Amino acid sequence: MIKWKDYVLRQDIEAIIQDTAIDWTKFAASTVLVTGATGLIGKQIIMGLLLADEKWNLGIKVVAAVHNHNKAEKVFSDVGSKENLMFLEWDMDNKIKFFEEIDYIIHGASITDSKSFVTKPVEVIQTSIGGCKNVLELSKEKGIKAGVFLSSMEVYGISNKTYLNETDYGYLDHTNVRSSYSESKQLCECLCASYWEEYNVPFKIARLTQTFGPGVRKDDNRVFAQFARSILEKKDIILFSKGETTRNYCYTADAVRAILLLLLKGENGQAYNVANEETEISILDMARMLVREYSNGVSEVKIQLEDVSKHGFNPVSRTCIQCGKLRELGWEAKIGLREAYGRMMESMRIE
Repeated sequence: MIKWKDYVLRQDIEAIIQDTAIDWTKFAASTVLVTGATGLIGKQIIMGLLLADEKWNLGIKVVAAVHNHNKAEKVFSDVGSKENLMFLEWDMDNKIKFFEEIDYIIHGASITDSKSFVTKPVEVIQTSIGGCKNVLELSKEKGIKAGVFLSSMEVYGISNKTYLNETDYGYLDHTNVRSSYSESKQLCECLCASYWEEYNVPFKIARLTQTFGPGVRKDDNRVFAQFARSILEKKDIILFSKGETTRNYCYTADAVRAILLLLLKGENGQAYNVANEETEISILDMARMLVREYSNGVSEVKIQLEDVSKHGFNPVSRTCIQCGKLRELGWEAKIGLREAYGRMMESMRIE
């Protein structure tokens, strides 16, 4: 029995398993491996599978690949006996050693801290590509039914097109170390497609925009968490750039529904954009929206221009991804930007 401390997160997980586009019976008597299990998306995927198993007695077993066992125990402290959840300690640079059968794999482990993209670019490249290859090798060995690789909209680079579908690409400066993340994600996508073509390893690719919602920790350093923390602490939101970069976003539960749907219904070797197309907004306007909607006149937006390269920020761009390919599978985004922030901040208060 799952004991929920965060009722907002529970509502989201219950909404996930009520999605009729996902055929939960296909997970019956299956083992699902999730890497990046303690991350925001990985945790919600696992909690969704466990709640579905609890509700319908499907016999699902979840293997959570984690870097630190003690951290994993804390992250999943809400899970009771853990009879159908096991932790597998794994360093992304190493081969995955697991001797039981595996039916499905969702590979979400990645370095996501923007500052690391410029301070540790070699490690970002090595762990991203090495980790993906190790997962694909395991998939080949186990003869899995399906897998999903969590990629990023950053593979598109800088484009002169405002709206991008899966066949569009822009420019990436290969000699800019900030490209370590984007370039490695591109190569991982190619690895997934290549393993499908050469070895018949059935992987699909989810190109995620920036994703957030309940479960984001107060000490998370990504921009959406910094903004929310400023509002909760009744402080001003400080921008270190002009905030001109514009993109669309996605609520975590919506992204999880998309990933599970892709796992079961996506086309092997293909990429699918995942975003709420209605959330298009610039960083500056997002900060202003939060101050207007949630600060009760206490906070302001202030700009303190710095050398943005040291923060690992993306170059200024206006890029939004389109999700028609995903909608054809029966998916739709349900939570908008304002509600996403409200639910995330309520969850932060509970933490």
